[in-house]
Amino acid sequence: MVAVVVGAVVVAALALWELKVLLLLLFLALVIAAAMRPGVDALARRRVPRGVGVLLHYAVLAGGVALFLWLVVPTARDQLAAAVPTSRAELKSQAAKSTGIKHDILVAIQKRVNRLPSANKVVHPAVAIGVRAFEILIDIFFTFAAAAYWIFERDRVVGFVSGLFPDPKRKLVRDTWTLIDLKLGAYVRGQGLLVVFVAIVLSSSFWLIGLPFWLLIGVFAGIVELIPVVGPLTAGVVAVGVGLTSSVGVAAAAAAVVLGVRLLEDYIVVPRVLGEAVGLSPLLVLVSVFSTTILFGGAAVLLAIPLAAVVGTIVQVVVLRQEPGEQEVPAVLFAAKDAEG
Repeated sequence: MVAVVVGAVVVAALALWELKVLLLLLFLALVIAAAMRPGVDALARRRVPRGVGVLLHYAVLAGGVALFLWLVVPTARDQLAAAVPTSRAELKSQAAKSTGIKHDILVAIQKRVNRLPSANKVVHPAVAIGVRAFEILIDIFFTFAAAAYWIFERDRVVGFVSGLFPDPKRKLVRDTWTLIDLKLGAYVRGQGLLVVFVAIVLSSSFWLIGLPFWLLIGVFAGIVELIPVVGPLTAGVVAVGVGLTSSVGVAAAAAAVVLGVRLLEDYIVVPRVLGEAVGLSPLLVLVSVFSTTILFGGAAVLLAIPLAAVVGTIVQVVVLRQEPGEQEVPAVLFAAKDAEG
C-alpha cells in the first residue's frame, strides 16, 4: 500500500512538472487578477458590472501599450536610422572611419552580417518563428482570459478550499488567501509604477547628457526593471557600454545617472510606493530569482518575487503563527477599502 501511495505521489509530481508551463501561466493569471481586483471591486460598488470592469481594465492596458508605441517607436526609429548603417557598404564605411569601442562593435556586426545565410536558408527558421509567435499569442490570450475568470470565481474557490479544513481553521485559510492576494496585487501595481518612473527619468537624463539612443536605452531600463536584481544591473551595463562609443565622459555620466536613479528608487520611491508589500529581504529576493530561473527557465524570472511572496506568507502563517488579518499591505493606487474588496 505504501509503495502504491509513493508511486502515485511520484507520478503526480512528474505530471505537474511536465505541466509547469501551464501552471506558471495560471499563476501569472492569478497575479494579474490580484492587481485588477481592487479596481473591479471599486467599479462594482458604483454599479458597474464586474465583466464590464474587467474589460475596462484590459482596455486601459491596451490603450497604454498603444500610447507607448505611438510615443516611443517613431523617435526610436529615427534614432536608429540616423546612427545605424542600413547597408553592407555603409556599415563597412562607418567601420573604417570609426575608432575605439565603436569601431570594434561595427566590425563585429560587419562580420556577423557577412555570415548571414541566404534567403532560401532562412525560410524554415522564419516558419518556426511564426509558429512560436502564434503560440505566444495563444498563451497571452489564455492568461488574460484565466485572469478574468478568476476575478469571478475566486471567492467560490476560496470557500471550497476553506471548507476542506476544520471550522477553527477556515477563517485562517480565508485570511491567508486574502493577504496573499493583497500582496500580489500591490506588488504588481507598484512594479508598473516603477517601470514608468524609471523609463521616464532615465530617458530624460540620458537625453540631457547626450547618450546615443537615449530613448531606447531608457525604455529598455524601465522594462527590465521587472526582472529583479539582474534587470537593473543589465540596464546599467548597457548604458555605460553605449556611452563608451561616444566618450569616456558620457559613459561616466551615464553610470552616475543610473546609480543616482537606483539610489533614489531604493531609498525614496520604493519605500513610499511598495513599502513592505512582499516582505522579502534582498537575500531572499536573490535566492528566489536564481532558484526560479534554475527550476522553471529564464522566462519565469518575472514570477520569482510573487512566488516567493506566496511561500513566505504561508511560512509566516503556518510556521511563525502570525495572524494574516493583522498584517498591513500598502494599497498602491487604491484606497484600503478598495484593496481589500
